Amino acid sequence: MRDVKHYVKQLEEVDQAIREFLPRFECTLNTIPGVSDTTVAKLLSEIGDIRRFPNADKLAKFAGIAPVNFSSAGKGDDKPSKQGNRKLQGTIYFLAIQMIQLSSKGLPRNPAFYAYYQKQLERGKTKPQALILISRRLINIIYGMLKNKTEYRMPQIQEKCD
Repeated sequence: MRDVKHYVKQLEEVDQAIREFLPRFECTLNTIPGVSDTTVAKLLSEIGDIRRFPNADKLAKFAGIAPVNFSSAGKGDDKPSKQGNRKLQGTIYFLAIQMIQLSSKGLPRNPAFYAYYQKQLERGKTKPQALILISRRLINIIYGMLKNKTEYRMPQIQEKCD
């Protein structure tokens, strides 16, 4: 039991150090609902300097989220990449899961991502495929926020007119 208390105390110290260190980066990723300071630190440590990537497509490829075309003579299709930064890919994927989760009140954490997820399921995508699409959207958002040093703005959901 004493060991557990010791490890909990160490975790709290690490979390505090992260909270003190993050402002140096002028990063606004923690304005995304569901993104903690620890997640921001993971993302920043794996991405590094955003200026290395000329566009979001390059960041997606680095993360292993961009599909790779396996074709010959016009036959074949796009498959998920087996390359890329696995830690970054995993962090983005679990972030995508958080975006579509429902709160205890039954409301989506991020209504725009939840609506996009449902739309992809209606189009015949499997749940993992829809999560990959959300991951790709998150990459675009993260890239834009880091590149332009902007805060997250919740997208407006367009209602269907009957």
